[in-house]
Amino acid sequence: MAVILVTGSAGLIGAETVRQFSAQGHTVVGIDNDMRAYFFGPTASTQPTAKQLMLEAPNYIHNALDIRDYEGLNRIFSEYGSDIHAVVHTAAQPSHDWAAREPVTDFGVNATGTLNLLELTRIHAPKAVFILTSTNKVYGDRPNDLPLVEKETRWEVDSDHPFFDAGIDESMSIDQCKHSIFGASKVAADVLTQEYGRYFDMNTAVFRGGCLTGPGHAGAELHGFLAYLMQCAVTGTTYRIFGYKGKQVRDNIHASDLVSCFQEVIKAPRMGEVYNIGGGRFSNCSLQEAVALCETITGNTMSTNYMEDNRVGDHIWWISDTRKFQSHYPAWKQCYNIQAILTEIYEGVTDRIEAEQ
Repeated sequence: MAVILVTGSAGLIGAETVRQFSAQGHTVVGIDNDMRAYFFGPTASTQPTAKQLMLEAPNYIHNALDIRDYEGLNRIFSEYGSDIHAVVHTAAQPSHDWAAREPVTDFGVNATGTLNLLELTRIHAPKAVFILTSTNKVYGDRPNDLPLVEKETRWEVDSDHPFFDAGIDESMSIDQCKHSIFGASKVAADVLTQEYGRYFDMNTAVFRGGCLTGPGHAGAELHGFLAYLMQCAVTGTTYRIFGYKGKQVRDNIHASDLVSCFQEVIKAPRMGEVYNIGGGRFSNCSLQEAVALCETITGNTMSTNYMEDNRVGDHIWWISDTRKFQSHYPAWKQCYNIQAILTEIYEGVTDRIEAEQ
């Protein structure tokens, strides 16, 4: 079978990619150096997932390698060469708060790491499909200029606006707005991936994700909204809410639904495409609504602490319009709404706690 190379292979999306393609009989070559533990502390480590994948996933080969290490990556690409059918690039520094602490590290991982992978794909496997998990933060705080209406538990875009029915599409400008340092490094990776597709005629695809989530998420306060929220609900930890009255809206897509997108693209690749991807109108919630759902699922009353200042570059309202992707790949269907996602996360959190006792 073909080789699927996955970066960030022990992270949320990377691990789900490994499981799905390994189950199909592909050789899956993973790259993951557990830098998430450096970003967010030992509780966010991906090592447990890496060990589990090595035990359970057939045909999985793990490499503890930093994507900034061009020569190390070159050795892997040289070994597999044109047998590489696809590169699924999920490794990243994912937090706009953390990026401001170490901008050089953030840019090195997100931008230079992506350039390394694109160039090595071009050299060794130019016919391979290259998929980048980008982010809606490439739009900066531009979504906050939308006409927003305050409701009882959420902000909502005005019902007369074109984005009301299906969410924000790819026509939104990424210019003349505040991105955060993280958003800027992801813009670089995003545009590089598009350009390698268009300039070098490579099969590249960019997924500008909303909130990516699922039971395998090692949630931390600075990244992993629903996973960290549910951890707090189960353990009684106080959850800090940053600004916007806790009414900020996010769409959330389950890792399995996102990797199903990757499957479709790899079966029928296109050149230099960009897709907004997320839960859309099918799967979204405000922070207030997510707290209420966590309380219902756990039976616990949550402890929250409201902070008046919002995070830099944060969105007040984001719902992804996924219709472009669905028009290109009509076989794709979402399976998980917010209730189903949070229920799975709750089961994952309680299973982990029981296993540690």
